[in-house]
Amino acid sequence: MNSWPTLAPVLRMSTLFLRTLREDPADAEVPSHRLLVRAGLVRRVAPGIFSWLPLGYLVYRNVERIVREEMDAAGFQEVHFPALLPREPYEVTGRWTEYGDTLLRLHDRKGGDYLLGPTHEEMFTLLVKGEYSSYKDLPLVIYQIQTKYRDEARPRAGILRGREFVMKDSYSFDIDDEGLQRSYDRHREAYIKTFDRLGLEYVIVSAMSGAMGGSASEEFLAPCESGEDTFVRSEGGYAANVEAVVTVAPEPIALEGLPAAHVEDTPDTPTIETLVAVANAEHPHPDRPWTAADTLKNVVLRLDYPDGTSRPLIIGLPGDREVDMKRLEAQVAPAVPSPFEEDDFTKHPELVKGYIGPQVLGKESPSGIEYLVDPRVVPGTAWITGANEPGRHVFDLVCGRDFTFDGTIEAAEVRDGDPAPDGSGPLHSARGIEIGHIFQLGRKYAEALDLKVLDVNGKSRVVTMGSYGIGVSRAVAAIAEQHHDDKGLIWPREVAPADVHIVATGKDPAVFSTAEELALALEDAGLRVLYDDRKASPGVKFNDSELLGVPTIVVVGKRLVDGMVEIKDRASGQREEVPVAAAVAEVLKACGR
Repeated sequence: MNSWPTLAPVLRMSTLFLRTLREDPADAEVPSHRLLVRAGLVRRVAPGIFSWLPLGYLVYRNVERIVREEMDAAGFQEVHFPALLPREPYEVTGRWTEYGDTLLRLHDRKGGDYLLGPTHEEMFTLLVKGEYSSYKDLPLVIYQIQTKYRDEARPRAGILRGREFVMKDSYSFDIDDEGLQRSYDRHREAYIKTFDRLGLEYVIVSAMSGAMGGSASEEFLAPCESGEDTFVRSEGGYAANVEAVVTVAPEPIALEGLPAAHVEDTPDTPTIETLVAVANAEHPHPDRPWTAADTLKNVVLRLDYPDGTSRPLIIGLPGDREVDMKRLEAQVAPAVPSPFEEDDFTKHPELVKGYIGPQVLGKESPSGIEYLVDPRVVPGTAWITGANEPGRHVFDLVCGRDFTFDGTIEAAEVRDGDPAPDGSGPLHSARGIEIGHIFQLGRKYAEALDLKVLDVNGKSRVVTMGSYGIGVSRAVAAIAEQHHDDKGLIWPREVAPADVHIVATGKDPAVFSTAEELALALEDAGLRVLYDDRKASPGVKFNDSELLGVPTIVVVGKRLVDGMVEIKDRASGQREEVPVAAAVAEVLKACGR
């Protein structure tokens, strides 16, 4: 599907609202931010807020067009909601509070509470509730392409992580889980077609549903060194966002015959490194040296909730692992984990900083502090851990015999070489940009907002929902991250601001008249044409042609005296000289027409 919109006249750079920059913007952290600004495609208005300039908006509109075409081709129907939304539906679902400071709240002149929509589950649910009442109306999939607002604490990376951004969000409504699976599969197929057309390399990974709720969840990630998401995959085909990786737990060990626990003096050992050193020096293992993996580290955190409350949480994990905050945040949402401060320790004197052991932890213990452990901490495993006394640790403390826990939590870092949960081999990590996410929401929002229909037996049933998002504006940046070199952008043809960039160089009037004729002929042939007709030096024009990244570049210059022009492929750098009379046909061929 390559149906272009109605073509605009030739874009002439002498009158185009465009200013390219030779230097990188000072606040640019990633290639897409640097190049989109330098190429004059976007401009910063405020942290996390950008304006689109003409060439940038052409790229954005091409991305939006492709997304819309694939949604429509899949049989989904487009609607459009306001960005300014009332408080009440979000109060019902709890997200007015759960979103915390991320939600942009405001009052109207009468004091009413409103928000700028970060996502629209509530609106979709209520719309269907108001229109449909029977199973005969289902299945239904509706979508919108809409600006979203989130008050990011650290907007960064240009349009990759902004406070205002555009998303395509669609929602499916089915009578049962089988219908939901069909809707989910239709979206998955439509996303594959969409990202293929956008020219993106992507990986489909298992993911967490997070604050959205729901069960099955997959992300479409564009592999990129500057991506904020870490994912892992195995050679056997397993792929998951690092937050969704399930630890391969060892088998429990029989408790019979295990050595008794014993407390030893370990002065000045508040860290795992110092503990291992003293343990090997003063209390050597009978068979091998102690390592950090033999220790049980108990990390104390505070969970802060959107309603202003907080509580402590202690996580026990092998001492050779660190807590991965992104994995932890995904597990405890909507709470936000934060460090345990000195004031917090003062309130809990039973916690001896640096020497905390599990013997005093757990909801049923005197401390009442919830204690969750890494899945590797299974019954029968023996550990060196704190004795809850300064300068002392307990050795051979056995899980299930000497201490218990309240549950397990997937919060430890995932490392290269860890086994894949499905047994398909060791894991290898990479970075990626989330460009799409599909969820099986289930009945969370339908139940909260009382979305029900009558089934075939005339009984009222809660509708089953799915949620499916594509970052439309973010996709522009993701494409730029994957398609550039040290000279500038290299747009895939279907999203490029033009098919061909004609560069007229020199001062000979014949060069400009020939370039003009060529531009008009290519426009008549159905191509989108960017024509550099400026009175600028050849060096400036060549640099801008590389920076702007139009797929095909035609140079009309000094070789015109011999009746030749040059056609260059921006991606490969290959150049070919062709006669002026054959130029239109050759350009059309290069453009796949």
